[in-house]
Amino acid sequence: MKKSLKFLAFATVLFLSSCSSSEVPAADDENPDDGTGGTTDPIAKVTYEKDVKGIINSSCATTSCHDSTSPAANLNLTTYTLVRNEAENGNLLGRVNSTSNFMPPSGPLPSSTRAILDKWKDDGFLEN
Repeated sequence: MKKSLKFLAFATVLFLSSCSSSEVPAADDENPDDGTGGTTDPIAKVTYEKDVKGIINSSCATTSCHDSTSPAANLNLTTYTLVRNEAENGNLLGRVNSTSNFMPPSGPLPSSTRAILDKWKDDGFLEN
């Protein structure tokens, strides 16, 4: 009886030690947040409402820059149409991606944020 208990204990320890914890990533781990509320999923389509609007609102359309009350350089970036027009003509993405004359003036946006804007262009400047 003692031998069978020892064997059962040994088998249990052996079984438990052979189990591995292959952690399955949570949904958020598969598509990490870029800090702007958007997605970094390379397959998902980038849209203004979901991904770009937050970037523009926090980095460009602030009360001292490109908003409707005090637009710097006469450039208002408060609506999808206004932002799309500037992105389509190359001014917005050119300045955001510039290495010498970049926007915002506080410093270049992180490369992951600029990649979202570039993907928005590649996806066709989708609104929703």
